[in-house]
Amino acid sequence: MTRVHDMGGRFGDGPVQPGSEDAPVFAEDWQARALAVTLAAGFLGQWNIDTSRHARERLSPKDYARFSYFEKWISALADLLVEKGILTQDDLRGVPDDQKHRLAAQALKPEKVAAALAKGGPADRPSNITARFEVGQAVRTLRPTANRLVVGGHTRLPDYAAGAVGRVLRLHGSHVLPDSNAHGLGEAPEPLYAVAFPSSELWADPEHPDDEVVLDLWQSYLEPV
Repeated sequence: MTRVHDMGGRFGDGPVQPGSEDAPVFAEDWQARALAVTLAAGFLGQWNIDTSRHARERLSPKDYARFSYFEKWISALADLLVEKGILTQDDLRGVPDDQKHRLAAQALKPEKVAAALAKGGPADRPSNITARFEVGQAVRTLRPTANRLVVGGHTRLPDYAAGAVGRVLRLHGSHVLPDSNAHGLGEAPEPLYAVAFPSSELWADPEHPDDEVVLDLWQSYLEPV
């Protein structure tokens, strides 16, 4: 059973309504601050991007359903900060603490933000795992869509693509496996593929049957047809 966040292709939620191109990036000032604080906290080096994504997925279904996008971000960040021992519940409540934080020296300074963001966080890595599939080859995604390393753990294989047959468009090289990296089990890099799925393979009554959906999928998510 997937978590509440895995909503892709779900029926009953209505059409996607794209926002106006003229709309501001952030509807309210606090949203920009929520993003900035989340990114700054990530630069403390106490977790990785997959851990951060999994923290948002682990919000309670009730909260996930009612929170806005950036409310999810800031709530998951609060959980991570406490889980990793960086802050306490009292810290989050605003209880004063005059002691210098142990990670103060690692704080991202304003003058270094642009360079840090420009550097990014590449996830390609060398791997001794041989690519199993070739461009043009038919492959099937595993069913069910679950983390095979950690029960209830993070995975990037969406539920709507479970058991679907597609064809390999390209090999991206080897990249960090989120299913392992999110849980402190190591980066475990393996081949990553772009796989194209006909819409008719994913949905019973697609509006545009000739359309395709392209997903980037790790080798361990796939099997030959």
